[in-house]
Formats: sequence, C-alpha cells, structure tokens
Amino acid sequence: MRTVHLLIVGLLSTALPMQSAIADADAEREALARIAHELDALEALIRKAESQAEPDARIRFRYDWLRQDLSRMQQGIQDHINAPRTEPRTFPPLRGDYRR
Repeated sequence: MRTVHLLIVGLLSTALPMQSAIADADAEREALARIAHELDALEALIRKAESQAEPDARIRFRYDWLRQDLSRMQQGIQDHINAPRTEPRTFPPLRGDYRR
C-alpha cells in the first residue's frame, strides 16, 4: 500500500509542474498577442506624426523605416505565437499489473 501511495505522490509531483509550465506558455502567448496588438495600434500615431512633419525640413524622420521595423517585430511575434508547441514527450506504457 505504501508503494502505491509513493507512486501516486510521485506521479502527481511530476504532473503539477507540467501544468504550470503550460499555463506559463499560455500567459506568454497572451502577453505577446497584446504586444502585437499595441504595435498595430501605433499606426494611427505614426500617420498623425507623419502628417504633421515639416515637408521642407533638412533632416526628416524616416516613417517608412519605422513602419518596416515595427512590421518586422510584429511578424516575429506572430511567427512565435503561431508556431506549433513542442510535441509532448512519449513515455513507455505503464505495466498495470503489479502482482507477481
């Protein structure tokens, strides 16, 4: 009976950290999705700043470069979010019969 109890405790102690790792991965994906959304929301601010820029200024801000960099960041975040999660490891099947 003690052996069965130890097996159950051992199994639960390995399963619980895996649950928190899955929750952490979900939380990370959610946070990254929020970042991607915020990057997308910056477009309105960029358009406003660009419309207020002095057209004859000697040194001009390169809004096209800013958009390219933001797009590259957003694409990298989306690629990570959309990437398949790692496959779970396989374990040998349990024996099931513990009697000799």
